[in-house]
This record gives sequence, structure tokens and C-alpha cells, in this order.
Amino acid sequence: MPNGRMLFVPLFLIGQALMVHWSAGRERAPAPPVLSRFPSKFGEWTQLREDPIAADIAGELRADVILSRTYVHAPTGSVAGLFVAWFQSQRAGRSQPHSPKVCLPAAGWTPAVTGEVRIDTAAGAIVINRYIVVNRAQRDVVLYWYQSPRRVTAGEWQAKLWLMADALRDRRTDTALVRIVLPSTNGDDRAAIASGIGFAQNLYPLLRENFPR
Repeated sequence: MPNGRMLFVPLFLIGQALMVHWSAGRERAPAPPVLSRFPSKFGEWTQLREDPIAADIAGELRADVILSRTYVHAPTGSVAGLFVAWFQSQRAGRSQPHSPKVCLPAAGWTPAVTGEVRIDTAAGAIVINRYIVVNRAQRDVVLYWYQSPRRVTAGEWQAKLWLMADALRDRRTDTALVRIVLPSTNGDDRAAIASGIGFAQNLYPLLRENFPR
């Protein structure tokens, strides 16, 4: 017989969809950000290349705006892959961020370490996910978070709870998934994490400026 927790999940998802659908009847969806003009250089990081997303994958994501680039850190030569998927509306749950904890394992990556890390930025402190994954000989550090007009959220369930509150209060359900990926060279996770934190410290204030407020 299913326990209470197992029953809670589908009931919560149904309730979330109904509440967001009801509140979104008066939704004030903001204009999409123009991320194609996102800075090619910030801090000590410089854009190395654009990384276009294949049409079939973009269709599955259902994001309204996607930014996918690789940046390089001039002093050290470290590279960081940046992926941003912005969603104008999550009405009825049709378009929502796909959790890297689901997408990466589905693509053949095995989780090695999961956790969170606090980052102090010029725009305030944020808590984000630290996720280390392995695929054969490749080991990557993944930092990611969900960013809405009011806050940064690390947890998927926490993001869903705040979605309902913000839909009722602001009549908006726009959000973004922000993901940074760095290779863990020679298994040195600490160096990759440090580089990723530095990248996020420079990135987050710029995202706040470019996303609708």
C-alpha cells in the first residue's frame, strides 16, 4: 500500500498545475530577454564559442530563450560551459525547466557527488547546486540553479513551491534554469569547483540585469 509520501507527490503536482493554471488566467508574462546580446566578456572570462542547441533538443526543452556558450578564463585557461534556458510561462506545467539530475543521467552521466554551495556575489548571496558527474573517463563539475524574478532556488521541489506563491502574488511564472559545467581535470574537483564559483560570482549579477524584473 502506498505510503503518505508517495501519495503526496502526484497530489502536489496536480495541485500545482491547477493553481498555476488558475492564477495564470490573469498572467502578466514579461517580454523575453535578449540573451543573444549577453556580454561576451565579464570579469576574467571571455567567450570562446557559441554552442548551438540541436533543433530536436530545443523542441524537447520548450524554453522560450536559450543561451549556450563556452567561456575561457584568461589567467588559467579553464573553460566553463554556460547554458541558460528561460521560460516565459509555466502555465499548466507545459513548459518547465528540466532538472539536470534527470537529464544528465539520461544522457549517460553517473552522479558521483551531490550537494549545495553558498556563493557571495555583488548582487547578494545565493545557494546553488553542486553536482559532480562521471561518464567513462570524463568527470565534470556542474553548478546549477533556478532563477526567478524574486529569488534563486537550488531545490527542484522548493522551486515548485515558490512557483505557486509567486504566481498568486505577482501573476508571473517566468523562470530560468542556469547551468555551468567545468571539466574536473585529473580528478581535481576542488579546482573546478573554485573556477565555477568564480564564474557564477561574475555571472549572477549580469543575469539579474538581463532577466525581466
